[in-house]
Amino acid sequence: MTQTQQSAGAEQAPAPAQRERLAVTVRKLTRADVPHATAVMARAFDDDPVVNWFCAQDKRRAARIYNFMEIALTKLTLPYGFAYTSENIEGGAYWTPPGKWKMGMLQQLMLIPAMAKSASYRRIPAIMGGMNAIEKKHPQAPHYYLLAVGVEPESQGRNIGTQLMAPVLEICDRDRVPAYLESSKERNVSLYERNGFRVTEEMVIPNGGPKVWLMWRDPK
Repeated sequence: MTQTQQSAGAEQAPAPAQRERLAVTVRKLTRADVPHATAVMARAFDDDPVVNWFCAQDKRRAARIYNFMEIALTKLTLPYGFAYTSENIEGGAYWTPPGKWKMGMLQQLMLIPAMAKSASYRRIPAIMGGMNAIEKKHPQAPHYYLLAVGVEPESQGRNIGTQLMAPVLEICDRDRVPAYLESSKERNVSLYERNGFRVTEEMVIPNGGPKVWLMWRDPK
């Protein structure tokens, strides 16, 4: 498994006009937040094309998506200290700092038992092939990588996703470091564009995967 996961559970942009913006207090996510944050992110990504391509679509689907989002947090982002949420955990933004997005073969093999809780063992080779194809497109220049940003469905469209991304984007601008993400929903592309990202390429993930939009952000 690579560390590539689509940043698609955000704001469902464009937001409905009748929804008012909600100002939230953004803070770093802690180990104690993991169960609550994972449940919120699982709901945010319930209809995500990449998550549903990855996770087996059976009677354990909800538990599989929960496990998928738990891996994204506990194994791939939280250890680096750039996972953010709001005071009431309305959502999350999971980043990896420069040089930490790529996983070696040993790390990937160690994740296979955890992956099997979301995807059946027989599909793991195909999934890894598809995710590795995305990884080959991943820019090599130093950057912050937005692995996932998501908001509780009932709170989407209220500018929370933008606020959750803000701390790291401010670091990017301060330190003159780019940022990168993959969006698996075309309707979220405009959200990221409002935050300074631009589409560099569109691709379809091999082995039956969905279309994704690769997006890059130069520091302001």
